[in-house]
Amino acid sequence: MLSHDRVWAAIDALAKRYSLSASGLAKRAGLDSTAFNKSKRLSSDGRPRWPSTESLAKIIEATGASLDEFTGLIEGRPGISNGASTSHAASVARRSSVPLLGFAQAGAGGFFDDAGFPVGQGWDLIELPAQSTESSYALQVQGDSMLPLYRNGDVLIVEPGAVTRKGDRVVVKTISGEVMAKVLERQTVKSIALVSLNPDHPDRDIPMRDVEWVARIVWASQ
Repeated sequence: MLSHDRVWAAIDALAKRYSLSASGLAKRAGLDSTAFNKSKRLSSDGRPRWPSTESLAKIIEATGASLDEFTGLIEGRPGISNGASTSHAASVARRSSVPLLGFAQAGAGGFFDDAGFPVGQGWDLIELPAQSTESSYALQVQGDSMLPLYRNGDVLIVEPGAVTRKGDRVVVKTISGEVMAKVLERQTVKSIALVSLNPDHPDRDIPMRDVEWVARIVWASQ
């Protein structure tokens, strides 16, 4: 049975499964760090406060968990509540090696084709339990321009073939060689509007003629 207590317990269990606090899980999903605090689970008059479906979708995507895994945590299925779910075990077993490149290198020529897929030499390999496909690759964050969401050394799994929508975290490369990770606000045939992850860096509105490719971030190792 779906209940307020079970949903919040499932969020706590998901955070623990991926070695995160409730606050860490919220930050990884791009939410306010206090979004899952216990004080936020009841309103000031004591009524239950439910997490939004958008928040749930974001934490599932951020951890790489499956919907069945999260549903199992809510329902307390055998093998799920104790952290030994079949889906999670299978996810770990399906570790895959993907090409890895630093953001600084990514701005140079010869590493991507016209569609943003990895090509050429100079890529390392990294093994990650992520939702990767044959076309996925990893970019390693360098510097503090993506704080507070992504720190120096974090690894982002990028899927150039994935459909992008408003609110997605994306990597964009311009024809001039600039590579940036931002939040997609709007994309038309004429321009793309991007919101910066770091408030110290400006939002961008770039003509599409200046954009080489756009790829969605599907997972982050933090």
